[in-house]
Amino acid sequence: MLDTALLINAVYVVAATLFIFGLKLLSHPSTARKGNLLSALAMLLAVIVTLLDQQILGFEWIAVSVLAGTLVGVFAARMVVMTSMPELVSLFNGIGGLASVAVAWAMIAGSEPLSVFVLIVSFLALLIGGVTFSGSVVAWAKLSERIPGRPLVFKGQVIANLLLVLAIIACAILLIRQPELTAVHWLAIGLALLMGVMVVLPIGGADMPVVISLLNSYSGLAACAAGFALENNLLIVAGALVGASGIILTNIMCKAMNRSLTHVLVSGFQPVVSSDIKIEGEVKPLSAEDAFFVLEAAQSVVVIPGYGMAVAQAQHAIKELQELLEKNGAEVAYAIHPVAGRMPGHMNVLLAEADVSYEQLYEMDEINPRIEGFDVAIVIGANDVVNPAAREMQGSPIYGMPVINADLARNVFVLKRGMAAGFAGVDNPLFFKDNCRMIFGDAKDTLNSLVRQFAD
Repeated sequence: MLDTALLINAVYVVAATLFIFGLKLLSHPSTARKGNLLSALAMLLAVIVTLLDQQILGFEWIAVSVLAGTLVGVFAARMVVMTSMPELVSLFNGIGGLASVAVAWAMIAGSEPLSVFVLIVSFLALLIGGVTFSGSVVAWAKLSERIPGRPLVFKGQVIANLLLVLAIIACAILLIRQPELTAVHWLAIGLALLMGVMVVLPIGGADMPVVISLLNSYSGLAACAAGFALENNLLIVAGALVGASGIILTNIMCKAMNRSLTHVLVSGFQPVVSSDIKIEGEVKPLSAEDAFFVLEAAQSVVVIPGYGMAVAQAQHAIKELQELLEKNGAEVAYAIHPVAGRMPGHMNVLLAEADVSYEQLYEMDEINPRIEGFDVAIVIGANDVVNPAAREMQGSPIYGMPVINADLARNVFVLKRGMAAGFAGVDNPLFFKDNCRMIFGDAKDTLNSLVRQFAD
């Protein structure tokens, strides 16, 4: 007779293997879709097998839950505009944290007595999940400009945070000693939610890509803790994979800004760095008609996208221009900075939507050694990630941050609506360089104008 427990564990091993392979495929844009599908299949398999094993729900409710989740996911994916993708990702992280809160609360509030270990890991799942949920909601509100994107601090906030940490520790001790007290359960949830708000409020909009990846890691750690509470090995593995990959991505993005994670998290409490450096010069505007003649003669062009491209929805227009430039005999490459946009991989997502070939996307370290050989660099809505002050001006708030060296190209066209500073609030000396020309206006309109001239 087939051992049911052995079969369940075998399916868990298969699902865990699929998770690992799916994560591996996600590491490259050309295989990312397959990796996403493989991971989704593994999760579906794991959910069904777990529910059948525990006899938690009937088949009817399983089908209803799967259908409801599918409809919500399809609706969200179809309706979201690309400029709102960072907010959607942030909400998805929050939902993952909320699920862990629900699992932890169900464990603690259950009628069965729990061991000290289970109570501890359940509290950790509740705490991390609550921080993830409320922190993600605050990040969503900042990204969608429902609240100001600048660091939000108040007098005595550091002391308030310390008192909050002490209250959480006291609540954990009380919960472990008297888990039957319902008031303590709600207090723990409230403190966790408050902690998430207090953690994300002092972080500015420029650091939101790091915050999103960090919250993604938190959601994985919360799931891992819930896995220990449920004694579910697969949930432990899946949560650990998400948590570890999120931490790795967060570290990569911090290095891309030449900042530590600690600095990102506490930057709102630090005094604003002032600099006596004055960036002076004359801006040289250029019309799209005149830019066309330079591009027509160019043999190599590098495109450097930023959040302005997402706002203008200019990814399809740049793809059209790319095809016309290639027909004219020019090489076209795209330079992607790790923190360009408002979420990890934001520019990759936008360009993939426009069917830009993955082989034409180059990371910062790959493109910088080649950048002097490009005839034209087209900067679309990027600011801080191409700011040469990071290389040249000690005392600048962004000094030491690795940037794409757009100013070293033979000609630089910057597509912007105006002269406003980027998220970091730092002026950009690139705009005053002798080889730089500013093309003011909506980036999509400018690119479409260039496309029309090539077509004529």
